[in-house]
Parts: sequence; structure tokens; C-alpha cells
Amino acid sequence: MFWCPDWPITAALREHALPAETPLALVDRGEVFACSPAARQDGVKRGLRIREAQARSTNLVPLPYDPSLDERTFEPVTTAVEAIMPGVQVVRPGLCAIRAKGPSRYYGSESEAARVVFRTLAAMGLTDVRIGIADGPFAAEQAAKATDQLDDDVEQLVVIPAGRSAWFLGSYPLEILEQPKLTVLLKRLGIRSLGDFAALRASDVRNRFGIEGALAHRQASGLDHRSVVARTPPPHLDTVADFEPPLARIDQLAFAFRSRAGEFVDTLREAGLVCTALHVSLHTESGEASERRWQHPRWFDADDVVDRVRWQLQGTNASDHGLTSGITRVQVIPEIVENLSDHADGLWGTGPDEGIHHGLARVQSMLGHGAVLTAIVAGGRLLADRRVFVPWGDAPAGQQQAAAVPLKDRNQPWPGRLPGPAPATVYAQPVPAVVVDSRGNPVDVDARGLLSADPAFFSTGPDGRRHAVHSWAGPWPINERWWDRKGRVLDRFQLVDQSGSAWLLLLEDHAWWVEAGYD
Repeated sequence: MFWCPDWPITAALREHALPAETPLALVDRGEVFACSPAARQDGVKRGLRIREAQARSTNLVPLPYDPSLDERTFEPVTTAVEAIMPGVQVVRPGLCAIRAKGPSRYYGSESEAARVVFRTLAAMGLTDVRIGIADGPFAAEQAAKATDQLDDDVEQLVVIPAGRSAWFLGSYPLEILEQPKLTVLLKRLGIRSLGDFAALRASDVRNRFGIEGALAHRQASGLDHRSVVARTPPPHLDTVADFEPPLARIDQLAFAFRSRAGEFVDTLREAGLVCTALHVSLHTESGEASERRWQHPRWFDADDVVDRVRWQLQGTNASDHGLTSGITRVQVIPEIVENLSDHADGLWGTGPDEGIHHGLARVQSMLGHGAVLTAIVAGGRLLADRRVFVPWGDAPAGQQQAAAVPLKDRNQPWPGRLPGPAPATVYAQPVPAVVVDSRGNPVDVDARGLLSADPAFFSTGPDGRRHAVHSWAGPWPINERWWDRKGRVLDRFQLVDQSGSAWLLLLEDHAWWVEAGYD
């Protein structure tokens, strides 16, 4: 087991090019998730509120914690170790388990295999690496962390002889099992260490504490129930096309990249995969870069990939390709891949769905990315706010992590929104209306939410034809952003005319509007 302490801090320092002695804190939901050694010297620790941490360390540099950054920066480390010894399992970014039997035979001993890992990671600039060798992953992890007790000038390696893991773990407290309920119960029974826990009979532990207690007992006894599951290195699926001289026209770029797009799709199919989301990166000779994430409702073929590259250039404001110089590199990276079998055609084909997808893709390729739209139901109080159109193939925010169309979360409460059933016809822009009482006087709502009179007639549309009100309900007040000057105060009504048609009306600033109609 090899361990890189404070890996989230190491990843953030490398990403932002900060010196190693920077007092850094990674913040997650207002609390310190991880902090650098310099910050810990000032009294900063995990779990502190960020304001208290800044009070303890005046030079503290707070950064938001990004789990994807940890994984992305640790991938080269895993790849480097896999190049010298196979069978690497990533427990989490910064901690890896390796089967020691094969490397120890190849390099001569377990200690020599560990030194090869030290030298490999030191060449990558990682000098603070700890390695523990034991019978199982749990004991090996504790052995790696036990290197904190060694001197700085001593090799950070702890080797537990075979069969001695229970002896090594015997003095450790119960808290390292990370089972709080079990720990409290064992302490009430007078058991204070892993050695005391391991001395109990396995059958008694299982009968008293169940399967979780039995697994914890095996860990305390040095008989880890887990085994190292080697990671299968992912295939190289992305494609890069370099152009010399640079290409200054969109049609030239689309023609030149078409063959690479075909190779990209063929590589995925050989791996039994299809791509449903990809990342396109365009680079120019002047150093500019254009990056975007594209999605497909089904999966990308070669023509779809070429279209996305072309649309990314056409979507800018410049007359030709939006960049001030020619394109020198196009890189396409598959971000979401799925098994080809999940998208295979049925015995008699996919029928209308396949024809619809191809037809929409054809129209979109001819008219542009924003020419074909899909209706999405979003959150909001007004019906017009809940209806949002996104380009066909794009995902709204909340469904994918890098969507281009932000939407209000429809799962939030939204006090004042209309309950079901929803109206069949929603106007893009509210239609002006007039509502009067039996005497012909305008109907209004006062500051206390009381009607001036019962609605008797209403008219709407360009013809201004009057409709008699058969029944009505309301008002239902809507007070949006009352603390903001741009907030809105509305009242919603439902009216039914003599013909049985139902209408949804809004009253705002003494003016009536038709929001929707029921069929």
C-alpha cells in the first residue's frame, strides 16, 4: 500500500502553481475539508468554519474543494506505477493497494520493489510518499500511516513480516475501524484495543455483533476480508488532429478532420462502447483555445462529431470561425461512454425513433445547433418560467455537470406555483385582459388581498369580445423576491366562462393578463 499524505492539498498546489509552504485550506460547504502543513501550524484543522480558520491563520488561502481535481491529478501517478508493476487498485486518490507477490519476485524483495516505487514517484516530483507492506490492505494502510513515527531522513517504509499483522495491529485503538456504534459498544464491554477485540472467539463475535462485527473482527485479527482488485487501465479513446499549416476555414477543417472522427468512432466500437457526451477542444496558432462539452440524445457517429466541431466554430461571433488565427489542433475526448450492447438495434430495428434522431440531426446540421429545440420543464412559479427550450442533444443543468443551459430546479418547493392538472395552452407572452363586475367597473385586489367585487365579465384578445363569468376562484397571491426592488407581486385567478372554457389570469399592478387556457 502506498500513500501520498494530504493528496487534495498536493493536487490543489499543483493545479494553481502555489508554493509548497503556502497556508492552504480546501473548503467544502463552508468548512475546512483539508489543510496544508503550513496551515496546520497556525492552528487550522479539518472541520473548522472558514471564518474561524482565517482568524487563526491570517495568510490562509481558501480554495473550493474539487473531488474531480483529486482524481484527475492522481491519474498520472497511477499510470506511472502501473508501468512498473501491474495490479494497482486505487482505494481513493492518494492511496493505492498493490499485490506484493509478483513485484517482490521480479525485483528481488518487497523492500526493493518499494524502493522502485519511491524512485518512480520521486521522478514525478512526489517526495512525500509512504509505503506499508502487510498481509492485507487494512494492515498495510495502517503500516503506511505508521511511517509518521519514523525520522525524516529514514526511508518512509514499514514492512510487517508475514503472519505478524495481528501483532502489529494489537495496540491500535478501536477508532481506526471507523465503526462508531461498534466502538462505543465494545468500550462498554471493557474492550479498548484491536488486540483485545481480536482475542475474542470469531463465532461469539458473529453471534453477538452480526456480519459487520465479524468483518471488523477479521480486520483486527489481520485477516482482511478484502482483496486487492487490480484496476484495468482504460483504453486510449480520445483523438487529436494537428494541422500544419493552420486551417482558417470551417469547410477545410471539417474535411480534414472527418477521417480522424471516423477513427475515433471506430476505436470506441472496437472497445464495445459508444459515446453520448464528448469534449471538443480547439487551439489556434496564436494560443487561443475554445472548449465545449457536447451531448447526444442517442450516441455520436462520425458525422455527428464533425458537426459538433463545425458548430463550435460557427457559434462564435466572428464572421468566419470566431478565432483570430487558424486552427492548429482539434482534440476530442469522450466524457461519457456506454456499452454498445445497451444501444444496439432491436431485431426489427428501432423504427420511428431512429428516423426521428437522424432527421433532427440532419436539420440541425443544415440550420445550426440552435435551430432544433427541445422543451424542458423547469422550476418556477409562473408557467412561462417553467417552460424552457434547449438545443436538441444538450442536457439542462442539474442532469449533467457541464450543461450550457442553467435551469431552476423543479424539485424545489416553489411556494405559489400552480398545482396540477396543468393548462394545455401556455402563452409565451401573457395576453392583456379586462375583468369587470356586474356594473362594468374594473375588478381589483387591495393591499390586504380582498377583491373589490366579484368578476362578472372578462374580455381578452384583439377582438375584445366579452365573456360572461360562470365561476371563478382566487386570488392566490404570488410574492417573488419581496426583498428586491425588481421583485413581483401578483394574484392568480381561475375563471370559467359560459361555454365551459377555463382560463388562468394574473393581476399585476392593477392590470389583468391571461397566462394560460384549459382545453
